[in-house]
Amino acid sequence: MLPRAVIILFLLAIAYTLGSAFYYLIRDKGRGSRAVRQLSWRIGLSMLLFLMLYGAFLLGWLKPGSAGPIGHARPAAAAPAPDP
Repeated sequence: MLPRAVIILFLLAIAYTLGSAFYYLIRDKGRGSRAVRQLSWRIGLSMLLFLMLYGAFLLGWLKPGSAGPIGHARPAAAAPAPDP
């Protein structure tokens, strides 16, 4: 549960920096450096989230294909039909 909360917090922070960069871009009419600073924060947060996810995968905390997006097990793949 904690890893999911951390991921959601990072995604919210990334969305906030994107929105604030848009606000500063409109407010400063493209002449200020605040939008660039916010977009730099967004890139840094995105890279940190990616590295954290990759590290969790390497440590075995996250497993690919373990559970579906809503917590249900994925259905087994159907066996191929035999040739007549």
